Amino acid sequence: MGIETPFIIVLVFFSVVCHEIAHGYVALKLGDPTAYRAGRLTFNPVSHIDPIGTILLPALFLITNSPIMLAWAKPVPVNPGYFRNPKTGMMWVAIAGPATNFAIAILITLFLHLAGTAMPALLMHSLAMAALMNIVLMVFNLLPIPPLDGSRVVARFLDNQALYQYRKLERYGLFIVFGLLWLGVISSILYPVLNFAIRHLDLYQYLPHF
Repeated sequence: MGIETPFIIVLVFFSVVCHEIAHGYVALKLGDPTAYRAGRLTFNPVSHIDPIGTILLPALFLITNSPIMLAWAKPVPVNPGYFRNPKTGMMWVAIAGPATNFAIAILITLFLHLAGTAMPALLMHSLAMAALMNIVLMVFNLLPIPPLDGSRVVARFLDNQALYQYRKLERYGLFIVFGLLWLGVISSILYPVLNFAIRHLDLYQYLPHF
């Protein structure tokens, strides 16, 4: 990624923190104070660091010179027992995270188009990459692999034995994710989305080396 990499990493980490805060905030609005009481509705980065998702995985992408970067923060605690409808409540809590990443991507893009070439090229490139990384985070988290956010949406529409069997996959979720990354399955999903985002958000001019 170049000399702008540290700045991009900071922006991506800020984005995953916002992602988790969104989960906790929606849970609070639906009646669950667990994340709030745990002190997780904060922008203090220390409260959100996950050894694998915040440190190991981004480092792996950097070492391999990957054009994309995946990361996650420590999940906020959520107790669906507080919700009037636990499955529906968990679905909305789950959706809040990817929706926040989408909103961040749109806000960054709007800022880029408004500021235009008045900014240094390094800053423009960094912001454009951060916008794309938020699109990546949105799509990645919507994959229907427990415990990713997409699995909470799928779980909303499953009942009884199907739901039980689906939730059993959660203990293997991290291995499934790394396996799909190694096989290139996740990349085959993300690259078309990135190309779509670059084209429709008109980011080509800010990504001379992408």
